[in-house]
Amino acid sequence: MMQVLIIEDEPLAAEKLIKFLFTYDATIVICDTLASVETAVPWLKTNPLPDLILLDIHLADGLCFDIFKQVEVKCPVIFCTAYDQYALKAFQLHSIDYLLKPIQYAKLEQSLNKMKDMQYIKKPEVSNQQIEDIINLMKNQDSSYKSRFLVKLGTKIRTIKISEIAYFHSHDKLNLLVTKEGDRYPVDYSLDDLIQLLDPTLFFHINRKLIIHIDAVKEIHAYFKGRLKLILDPKLDEELIVSSQKTPLFKTWLDQ
Repeated sequence: MMQVLIIEDEPLAAEKLIKFLFTYDATIVICDTLASVETAVPWLKTNPLPDLILLDIHLADGLCFDIFKQVEVKCPVIFCTAYDQYALKAFQLHSIDYLLKPIQYAKLEQSLNKMKDMQYIKKPEVSNQQIEDIINLMKNQDSSYKSRFLVKLGTKIRTIKISEIAYFHSHDKLNLLVTKEGDRYPVDYSLDDLIQLLDPTLFFHINRKLIIHIDAVKEIHAYFKGRLKLILDPKLDEELIVSSQKTPLFKTWLDQ
């Protein structure tokens, strides 16, 4: 009976992983689902290690690699990432497995089979050197962030540079690119995929429905219980609140 810990800040992505795991093996036990470095570190320090961790690279309060700086993780880890095959070379070199987003069941099944096979040879673990290698290689891939998007409206097709974008917004089951001029275009990416493709120094994933460009923040107001209220330009026709959990990370992002 395999025990699995899921560390993923997107609830829908976590639910999808759980569904896939139960499809693979109905006896699998989900130890917990966590969404941040802040919650993962104390959990790993105070609970028995699971048989496997499914770990998203980008969490609510930073990169998952900060977990390994604070706690020793001596169990198999499968990383979930949207980085391309070149950046994933470090994972392959160190026999650490990964799932490329958007995650497909067949790929998860392949990874789980691989991890089970490796258990009979040598228990795969993650070392500090492996993590440093992965971070360094990923830093060298910063140029892979998208510089423009191809959009279509009716019969017209145009390219929009990153510098022209104010935010990405989910509305009525559509994901929209909104320009600084207020123009709106549907895009064929989920917000979860978009945040992996965008430069994190320029864009911030506020909530499940919104990713904003740093220049789109017009006003910031203190709100109840340590939260923040934002006014964007162009204006968003709904109240925009930064959660107390994300407020420290948001302030750090603004002050970089």
